[in-house]
Amino acid sequence: MSKNIFRRLTKRFFIVVNFIAAILFLLGCYGYLFNPKYFWPIGLLTLTSFYFLLILLAFVLFWLFIKPVRALISVIAITLALGPVSNILPPRIPQLFSLEKKGNTLRVMTWNVAQFNVMGDKENPAVKKQMFGIVNEYQPDIACFQEMVAEDSTVKDHGHVDDYLEQLKFADYHYAYNSKEDFWGYAHFGIIIFSKYPIINKKTISWYPRNYNSIFQYVDIVKGADTIRVFNIHLQSLRFSRSNLKYLDQPSVEDEEAIKQSKNIIGKFKTGFLRRQVQADRIREEIDKSPYPVLVSGDFNDVANSYAYHTIGKGLNNAFVEKGSGLGRTFSGISPVLRIDNIFVDRRLEVLQYQLIKKKLSDHFPIVADVQMNKK
Repeated sequence: MSKNIFRRLTKRFFIVVNFIAAILFLLGCYGYLFNPKYFWPIGLLTLTSFYFLLILLAFVLFWLFIKPVRALISVIAITLALGPVSNILPPRIPQLFSLEKKGNTLRVMTWNVAQFNVMGDKENPAVKKQMFGIVNEYQPDIACFQEMVAEDSTVKDHGHVDDYLEQLKFADYHYAYNSKEDFWGYAHFGIIIFSKYPIINKKTISWYPRNYNSIFQYVDIVKGADTIRVFNIHLQSLRFSRSNLKYLDQPSVEDEEAIKQSKNIIGKFKTGFLRRQVQADRIREEIDKSPYPVLVSGDFNDVANSYAYHTIGKGLNNAFVEKGSGLGRTFSGISPVLRIDNIFVDRRLEVLQYQLIKKKLSDHFPIVADVQMNKK
């Protein structure tokens, strides 16, 4: 008798856990529907939706051996989320990227360059050289860099913008920064757009408190008969300390310090979700004002089912979703599912190919896409 009760309780336990996993999975997949201003904890589920997908798939296999009809709990949940899942993991076979550019295409690169290793350049100059090598190998027509450090005055010490133009073979640029965050008083820290085509308009948009993540930029670029507005953005980062990262790598709740770290990390997640919501709304406003087809690229610091991603990407096509494959991880730390760097293109533009360049020279991997005006 006691054995039968134990079996019934065990089955009910697994059914309840399966239902909970399905609900959390769906909330994570559709987290972008919930404004972080009111529902910021949902943002945590957007970061874990892929792992809940794995749990649901494991339940499908489990129930097939126990009672197949119960596998429908997971199957129905996954079916309801096919759209968001395809944004996270496009069902596509990897395709080779051709370095050769067609005459009517525009090649775009975005990369959080982590200052081009400016702080360690004297000890290890090879890093910057290799980073330059990647840019020159792919020869982007437009390059959007985040966490850029360079000089644009008469001082030429750690790397002047003119040197970048010459060595990376660009014709023009627009550098956006807040002088309060300068390096050494003359080298700026900000975001930059390089272009091989004429820039006819440059704009930096800054909001209070006018720090690094409160700034974004755009330029209007002319290619042939077409004008395209290119946005470069870097949304609020989590600003994890080394101790935070160590705790995420080896989590524990055994002592008071571990509990303190947990609270600190959750607080940083909350701050990140709330600030990215505000930043995404402001960027969306500027996108809607554009008289030209838009191209939006940068470090979103958020995943594909987040509020920020969908707010900025509304009505646009994501280059990875159009032509990428696999998980498309662009951030090298913390989790293997963090595709937080993106290239969004106007629907009047067609994505021809996409490439994630897996060279760990920064904490982000560069991504490249070829686009052209959509003849349709």
